[in-house]
Amino acid sequence: MKPGSSVSALYQKAPDASALLVLAHGAGAGMLHPFMTSVADLLAERGVSTLRFQFPYMEAGSKRPDRPATAHAAIRAAVQKAAKIAPALPLFAGGKSFGGRMTSQAQALEPLPNVRGLVFLGFPLHPAGKPSVERAAHLRDIDIPQLFLQGTRDALAEPALLRKVMKRLGKRATYRPVVQADHSFAVLVRSGRTNQEVLAELADVSSDWMRAVNSA
Repeated sequence: MKPGSSVSALYQKAPDASALLVLAHGAGAGMLHPFMTSVADLLAERGVSTLRFQFPYMEAGSKRPDRPATAHAAIRAAVQKAAKIAPALPLFAGGKSFGGRMTSQAQALEPLPNVRGLVFLGFPLHPAGKPSVERAAHLRDIDIPQLFLQGTRDALAEPALLRKVMKRLGKRATYRPVVQADHSFAVLVRSGRTNQEVLAELADVSSDWMRAVNSA
């Protein structure tokens, strides 16, 4: 993000909030995508405020994601803004897919001020059909707790490889497989669950985890 530039953001205050999550969107949809809105609404019901924001490319109407340095700068700006909006709330950061990975990269390069933990909603471990753990190498440079919520049908994170990454990270990582969900956290009808039930699971696990980190 260029000095002096700005992007849109949306602060959603939870009643009796116990934490504030800076929530970055995925590569193909902005902060107002139904997934992002639903997650923010469900987190608010569970006492977690959120700050969503647009990456510069999305703000400009482009389909090509920003280069990492630009994305990192946007995340840092959002974290700084969140700290000013609610300085008394414990601060967390993360996001959906691309947004989560860019947040982890930013944290690995230089810790995000006052951020206590990272929440990943579908960490994109590798491109579809190209299993690898290279994208996870920087996670070892992160000292704060990390929560991985990952669909068991996620084509961008082969479960066996993700478990390998979790083993390397040790106690810093918490892995929650979301049964029968894909990278978008959609489930098949035969799973016996609805997409809304999956979203509620994401909110339940995330809010409980943030409270646990705060009390540790």
